[in-house]
Amino acid sequence: MKKIILSALIGLISHLSFSQSSTYVNPYIKRDGSTVQGYYKTSPNNTNLDNYSTQGNYNPYNQQQGYKAKDYSYEAQNYGAGQTIETGPRGGQYYYNSNGNKTYVPKQPK
Repeated sequence: MKKIILSALIGLISHLSFSQSSTYVNPYIKRDGSTVQGYYKTSPNNTNLDNYSTQGNYNPYNQQQGYKAKDYSYEAQNYGAGQTIETGPRGGQYYYNSNGNKTYVPKQPK
C-alpha cells in the first residue's frame, strides 16, 4: 500500500514539475556571427509567472533556478531604474538601452 501511495505521489509531483508547455528554439546565427545553441523555453503567453527564468521556477532542461523578478512584484520595480519604461501594444514593458535596443523588464505596477 505504501508503495502505491509513494508511486502516485511521485507521478503527481513529476507531472506538476513538467506541466509547463515548452517550445524548442532552433540554433541560429546572430548578426555578429556568433552561434546560439538550440534550447527550450516556456511557450509564450502574457505573463512571466510561469517562465523558467522567473524566480521560484526551475528549468528542467538545464537544471537552473529562475532569477528574474515576477511581473508586478516589488523586485520588478528595480528593473530599468532611471529609465523611461514604455508599454508595447501587447503589454510588454521595456526601455531603450544605450545601444538603442529594447530591453524588456518584468511588468511593473503603475
